[in-house]
Amino acid sequence: MLGKISLGTLGLTLGSILTIVGFIAYAADNATLNLIGFFYGFPLLLGGLALKANELKPIPYSQVTTPSVLALRTQQATVTQNKIRKDITRFCYGQEGHLDRALIYLGLSPSDQERPIVTGLRETEVNGAYSLILEFDSPLIPLDIWLKKHEKMTKYFAPNVEVNIIQPSEDRIELELITTQ
Repeated sequence: MLGKISLGTLGLTLGSILTIVGFIAYAADNATLNLIGFFYGFPLLLGGLALKANELKPIPYSQVTTPSVLALRTQQATVTQNKIRKDITRFCYGQEGHLDRALIYLGLSPSDQERPIVTGLRETEVNGAYSLILEFDSPLIPLDIWLKKHEKMTKYFAPNVEVNIIQPSEDRIELELITTQ
């Protein structure tokens, strides 16, 4: 639940309200509200600013997941697929990009500038199996490098997951994680 709410925006909003109340209370010579506004509002405001500066927005679904695929997800999705889906569809803080640690481990992120960026995801059915497809913008890491990492990806996303790498267009890579039965 908290992953769907921007904590930075929440901190900024509450902090701003309490700080404004503190200033108004100061002008009205109300010491109690003045203290609440300054001792709680200002730190919340600063905390909200810090979180907002390090906020990583959720990745959107590129197409709507059908009810049949949702049912398939509940029956077949692996722990890894669920973890990836939940992780990239929530607000994150203190990371350079979604899946940055995984991409570094797989050798697909030699530098911050070359790191592929997750731009979308979708869930589909492939031959009766649940499939999670991650869409990457990868202008500096070509398809042949992705294909060289296929075996390492299969081990990384294991168990019970087959990995397919597809290039739908130039600079775009789709990483398909299909549940095996």
